[in-house]
Amino acid sequence: MSSRKDEPQSIEEVLRQFTNTNKLEKGLDNVKLETLWSNIMGAGVQAYTVSIRFDGETLFVNLSSSVLREELNYGKDNIVAMLNEGLQKDVIKKLVLR
Repeated sequence: MSSRKDEPQSIEEVLRQFTNTNKLEKGLDNVKLETLWSNIMGAGVQAYTVSIRFDGETLFVNLSSSVLREELNYGKDNIVAMLNEGLQKDVIKKLVLR
C-alpha cells in the first residue's frame, strides 16, 4: 500500500497543486503580467503606463499618453501574443488600452 506521502513529487508539481487548490493562479498571472509588460514594452512605454489590470480574459492597461495609446492600438494582436508567450499559456484574449 502506498500513500500519497510516499510518492516523490517535484517542487514544481507541489507548487502547482498549491496554487490550484488555493485559487492563486489569477493573482500570480497579474503579478507576472506587470513584470512582462515592463520587460516586453520597454522603459519608454512603462514610463507612460499608469496601471495594469487583468480581468477574465481581458488585460486593461491605462496609459497617460493618448499618442502612445493610439500607436499601441495598431499592434494589439502582437502585444497579446508576446504576453501570452511570456506567461507560457493563452490566457489573454483581448487588450484594452485606456
